[in-house]
Amino acid sequence: MSFQVINHSPDVKKLRDNGYEVEVIGNYLLMHSVPYLNAKKEVVLGTLVSNVSIANNQVTKPNTHVIHFIGEFPCNIDGTIISQLQHSSRTTNLTDKIVVNHSFSNKPANGYQNYFDKMVRYVNIISVPAMHVDPSVTAQTFKVIESLKEESVLNYSDTNSSKAEIDVINQKLSGLKIGIIGLGGTGSYILDFIAKSFVEEIHLFDGDRFLQHNAFRAPGAPSIEQLNEPVLKVDYLFSIYSKMHKNIFTHGLFINESNVGMLKGLDFVFVCIDKSEIKELIFKKLEQEGINFIDTGIGVERVDDSLVGIIRTTTSTLDKREHVWNGCITFADDDNDLYASNIQIAPLNSLNATFAVIKFLKFYGILNDLEKEHHSTYSINVNQLVSNEISA
Repeated sequence: MSFQVINHSPDVKKLRDNGYEVEVIGNYLLMHSVPYLNAKKEVVLGTLVSNVSIANNQVTKPNTHVIHFIGEFPCNIDGTIISQLQHSSRTTNLTDKIVVNHSFSNKPANGYQNYFDKMVRYVNIISVPAMHVDPSVTAQTFKVIESLKEESVLNYSDTNSSKAEIDVINQKLSGLKIGIIGLGGTGSYILDFIAKSFVEEIHLFDGDRFLQHNAFRAPGAPSIEQLNEPVLKVDYLFSIYSKMHKNIFTHGLFINESNVGMLKGLDFVFVCIDKSEIKELIFKKLEQEGINFIDTGIGVERVDDSLVGIIRTTTSTLDKREHVWNGCITFADDDNDLYASNIQIAPLNSLNATFAVIKFLKFYGILNDLEKEHHSTYSINVNQLVSNEISA
């Protein structure tokens, strides 16, 4: 957990030992009660906020000299802003719990070697004018702030999001229960992407074993020993991705009439099966339960000495479903489709999964979506991406 790593770092301990009001929320270090002068020359209090860089479960030296601030822009004793701090001024949600008003930039010659030096340097710059007006004010209040202990669905902190300051955007997936039906090539890549997100639960449905041909169209590189073990795909993938995401649930079975009710309660489902006859049953159940879903598809055929084909991404939501039944998806297997013969096309599986997850992220507002297409196809040989079934 990030708060544990940061909370127990020497930098935070030194700040606390020196009386600063520090708090850890997620991957952010907050210092409260920092005195400064506002434009009216009044002594007020603000909060400094720094993201914290973590590597190998240890706090490293700061990866940026920039820091955030909650409050008005600090001013000099004459009421003018402290220009040496100027970087950016706009209200920004770093997380659902941290809303900042400004970011400051003040970089020493050799950068900051630790978070104690970084936080204290900014305190000194900000507080000197306030101390000139009232010598009794100080950021060293010796008040103890109990850092918020945050539970996460991830086994270790998402420092990528905090570094890019998009935590609040990625949190839009929090609480969602996701299903992936079919863990062959495309489904396994979807899992690879989704396991790195904040979705609450990931449910895997597949009754097949992980065999040698699967190794060539799935992420990762299993050993010969692993391939010789009689393990289901869902269990093999669980052994990998449960190291990252806490709430992965395996269902080592094929969806059929007797168990399709297991899909009830999910919020979103990725359908990644190459046997079409069962899709009709799955789609009807998902529609009945009001569940949004994406069906993925790859059609490949051999032309002379190369392969050509189409990658399909079909989305069905509460707002638009009729296209699923009006020709966008076939419910009859094509005997000429070589994909069913286990041709090794990992790049296509990965691309199919990428298109599906991008659409999923658009649906939940993480990525912007102006087109709002519910059906798209990518033709490999002419490099053409076409959007259809545009939602009003």
